[in-house]
Amino acid sequence: MYRMIASALIALAAALLLGPALIRYLKKLHFGQTIYELGPSHQQKQGTPVMGGLMMAAGIVAASLICHPAKWDGAWDFVFPLLAVSLLSMAVGFADDYIKAVKKRHDGLNPWQKIAGQVIVAVGFSVYCYFSPSVGSRIILPFIGGEWDLGLFYIPLMTLLVIFIVNSSNLQDGLDGLLSTVTAVSSSAWAVICMIITTAAAIGGRDNTGSVTTGVFAMSMVGACVGFLRFNRYPAKTFMGDTGSMLLGGGTVAMAMLLRQPLLLLLTFFTPIMSSVSVILQRYYYKLTHGKRIFLMSPIHHHFEKKGYSETQIVSMYAGITLILSLIAVAAVCVGF
Repeated sequence: MYRMIASALIALAAALLLGPALIRYLKKLHFGQTIYELGPSHQQKQGTPVMGGLMMAAGIVAASLICHPAKWDGAWDFVFPLLAVSLLSMAVGFADDYIKAVKKRHDGLNPWQKIAGQVIVAVGFSVYCYFSPSVGSRIILPFIGGEWDLGLFYIPLMTLLVIFIVNSSNLQDGLDGLLSTVTAVSSSAWAVICMIITTAAAIGGRDNTGSVTTGVFAMSMVGACVGFLRFNRYPAKTFMGDTGSMLLGGGTVAMAMLLRQPLLLLLTFFTPIMSSVSVILQRYYYKLTHGKRIFLMSPIHHHFEKKGYSETQIVSMYAGITLILSLIAVAAVCVGF
């Protein structure tokens, strides 16, 4: 428990201390967000420094390594894949942000370049999990505690899951403080889930290094997001950019897969998932009906903006939904044991 608390505090401190200097440096380099007239009026945000997600990355890495459990698990230690998936996903987002900010190409990486990078990360991590003695091809079914062995289908299915969650996280990052707030709440739930799994393992005499390590990582995500909110809450002084959104998406899906609980993402990461679903529904409905729309604008948080909700109201609503569903996810794990 104390390692988890320390992890959150270290990540929080790192973000708070690095934030001002990073924002000044990004402004000096003119790494500002370009706002286009395609969506709700956000012109007042023109030029806001992007790539602020780097301060979260620093906090997560420092906290995860410093507060790692005393017992290491060699090549299969969870800290390596957790950081690898997070940072490699972030690298794809950083390249996209860099091209937009420096090369002044609005589209950043083209779709094929972006998906290629994500596929490499997703396949590599799925293969790692498949062969890991602590993970394997079986996933846990919420509430009933049973297991579903996906066999060789595990690798392609989890590859698609990683790509979907990382991109869902990216789509959710559209309002000041939205994704960082949602991720702070959902990561808190994953930390509690890790504590439950750790306690059950200790009672059963099983090794619990993996769940302890994941719990430390989860709390580093919480601390980093809370620290980042100091600069990202409305009105934002910096944006996390694809750099930060893909970092958080990668870290979230990595925790779920290593704990063998990917189905719980439907609860803990519901709002980012719905961002993707709203975009998919909007696109296909538009084509099928030759120009009609389900939502005023997608992702769906922009629909709420068009309906007259303020950014802070939407963030509060999403945080409340995430909190309720995360509590259900925690209950599902308890019932499963």
